[in-house]
Amino acid sequence: MTEKIILAGFGGQGILFSGKKLAAAGMDKDLNVTWLPSYGPEQKGGTCNCSVILSDGDISSPIISSPDILIAFNIQSYDKFMPRIAPGGMLFADSTLIDKKPDRTDITSYFIPATEIANEMNMNKMANVVMLGFFIAKTGLFDRDYFRSCITDSLPASKAALREANGKAYDAGVSYAEKV
Repeated sequence: MTEKIILAGFGGQGILFSGKKLAAAGMDKDLNVTWLPSYGPEQKGGTCNCSVILSDGDISSPIISSPDILIAFNIQSYDKFMPRIAPGGMLFADSTLIDKKPDRTDITSYFIPATEIANEMNMNKMANVVMLGFFIAKTGLFDRDYFRSCITDSLPASKAALREANGKAYDAGVSYAEKV
């Protein structure tokens, strides 16, 4: 099993955090892992993406030219990376910020209003965690409860409120996946 994942959006949307959580979960499950961030000098508000490869075999390079999975949080990322998704791959897009649908029939596309869901919960910076819940529920890449604990338990006790918020945002993504 090898999964090549690109997460992309604006700096400040939690792209790197999300990629790190996927990579950490993979390492915890004894998979070979790469995590490669890429962001412009602007950081907050500038473009940002990261590549994550999870494999039970050797990984020859952290560079992903054709991802199996794209998780896109803005239209610029969608436009840049969607055409590169490998045939048979998957697209996960934040439909709050992406108003296009792909014309490709060789990929599976999921659209979730992650930003809208987070905003409705008064968790404006948690769209990435909502998306992770949806993503894990749809792909089964990791056990849902296990990955929820990766999102919540990795935070120190001094950030107990953030632990709770991450758990709620993750659960909202899982719930949305069960409805669609």
